[in-house]
Amino acid sequence: MSLPPLHAFRVFECVARLGHVGAAAAELHVTPGAVSQQLRLLQSSLGIDLFYRQGRHLVLTESGLALQRSVARGMHEITEGVRQISEEHFQAPSVKVLTVSTEPIFGASWLMPRLFAFRAEHPHIHLRIISADDPSEVDWRRADIAVLYNAPNWEGFWWRPLQTLHMFPVCCPQLLRGQHALKQPADLMYHRLLHEDDGTQWRRWLFEARLPYPGDADVHFEDFGIALQAARDGYGVALSDEINSSRDLEEGRLVQPFSLKVPAGMDYFCICNEESRGVPEIVLLIDWLVEQASSR
Repeated sequence: MSLPPLHAFRVFECVARLGHVGAAAAELHVTPGAVSQQLRLLQSSLGIDLFYRQGRHLVLTESGLALQRSVARGMHEITEGVRQISEEHFQAPSVKVLTVSTEPIFGASWLMPRLFAFRAEHPHIHLRIISADDPSEVDWRRADIAVLYNAPNWEGFWWRPLQTLHMFPVCCPQLLRGQHALKQPADLMYHRLLHEDDGTQWRRWLFEARLPYPGDADVHFEDFGIALQAARDGYGVALSDEINSSRDLEEGRLVQPFSLKVPAGMDYFCICNEESRGVPEIVLLIDWLVEQASSR
């Protein structure tokens, strides 16, 4: 025996539950005539009376009552199945916490605003930021990702470069004016060169500019952030790169007096443990940061 259309069973269940054609029509958003027609088709197909009239209401026969129980169970199973798969598909992703280790100056100037943007796009990923200046200083018991300036030689780790960096002089805007204004590289002889290394970077830039190295700076800064602050305050000229000075250059705290750039020799890398490269949230954040660096 072939089954009647399933829609007829839905109409039957509604009438059996409400006991009235008009009420069933209102719930199903159809006319009472359409409901009555479905009931006639169902009873005709089965060859069994499912209802008898009692005043203005329809009452189930014994056969109708037995069918109503089976149909109600079936409708419940269908509803529960739809609810379950809908919850699995649309439920909010579970919260994941990632800890990012980075250099303080890089974290404040370039990474921080981008991490806030990442959180806005991926609210289920919570971020914690810790600091380290070198891969050897990263606390990998806590960190999931490190974003550091270095050259890759890290056994047991996986990495992706953020951007190929170049070094160039930066200074405060005031040094572009006055008696010894910075108009050409040779004008650097009248200004203090600010160092955050042993002078290797300045020697490389000055060699490309065909200028001699003037000697040690008056002050050597071990911290790159302090060297940049000294440049902002007008105490000399520092060497920086496209990432660490991007905000200062955009907002006018620093200027780039000359167009000459030289390769930095090292770059910023996103680094994680080799076994972590398959974690979806870690891969998502690294890919996102690489894309941000390439689109700046």
